[in-house]
Amino acid sequence: MADRYDDSDIERSSRKGDLLYPRKNAKGFYPLVSSSPVQFREEKERRIFPWLVPVVVVANIVVFIVVMYENNCPDHINPQHRCVLRWLGRFSFQPLSENPLVGPSSATLQRLGGLETYLVTTRGQGWRLMSCVWLHAGVIHILVNMLALIFIGLQLEREFGAFRIGLLYLISGLGGSLLSALFLTNEIAVGASGALFGLLGASLSEILTNWTIYKRKCGALCTLIILVAVNLALGLLPHVDNFAHIGGFLSGFLLGFVLLMKPQYGWMSRKEIPLGNEIELPVKHRHKTYQYVLLVSSALLLVGGFTGAFVALYTGVDANKKCSWCHYLSCVPTAAWHCDNIPSGGN
Repeated sequence: MADRYDDSDIERSSRKGDLLYPRKNAKGFYPLVSSSPVQFREEKERRIFPWLVPVVVVANIVVFIVVMYENNCPDHINPQHRCVLRWLGRFSFQPLSENPLVGPSSATLQRLGGLETYLVTTRGQGWRLMSCVWLHAGVIHILVNMLALIFIGLQLEREFGAFRIGLLYLISGLGGSLLSALFLTNEIAVGASGALFGLLGASLSEILTNWTIYKRKCGALCTLIILVAVNLALGLLPHVDNFAHIGGFLSGFLLGFVLLMKPQYGWMSRKEIPLGNEIELPVKHRHKTYQYVLLVSSALLLVGGFTGAFVALYTGVDANKKCSWCHYLSCVPTAAWHCDNIPSGGN
């Protein structure tokens, strides 16, 4: 958020009891001070208690426990192999040679809702596009994703509330699943990474659309860009579904312009002014023109993108033939590994 200014930027009304309000600086802007109408609104927004993100974290953990219960490694393991942590009984994990992420078998993930393209398109199981977001391939997979959700999601929910962040999370997860289903047609995909990358993308677009309320915006923007670039680069490794990352990021980036738009710097609604105080509002218009332009264009791109993706998926379009080089976005072969027939993994 924008930095606070000192008392030299405050102008006091001559009437006793009137609210302090900021004086324009040399550039014609109203600085943010603790007693200003802008700060009053921001302090009000900070009182939002983040409950949704913890609920989502607990829900993911509960689902993982249920998946491990259904997996029941001791009853389904090949006699030539041994379950990991056998003392856990039916909650023990598949051998690391089968699942290096320490989790259930791919057959269990498929049976309980993992994303597999042919089941979506030929068996009418479109619900898998969303159910896969709540499944994880192993302990390592869910641990990394839930830590990322707490780190990114709590701050966003404090600022924008549960409804908008929940909508952002679900739609981004769906966007990641769609792109994954179009390109990884022969693999089982699970994981919340598409939704998490959506939160990252939304954090980036939130800075851009709310540009006027940040003071050190370039630093925050560069930090986010580096964070996104590093995570997308890690998606080029095998066993990682980078298409879900990309689809979720693009969905979240566009949704950020639609859902996370804030009033421009210095604006305050009349109804937010405490009774008995009369102040001159620094800014008369709630949003800037460029914010509306970004909102409308992003909404159109979202509708067009999701419509096109659903049509392509259910009409059997082979995305890999349409884009012969796109497979390199998910895995780049090197001397240390290859990208053909890689066992299915998480995203």
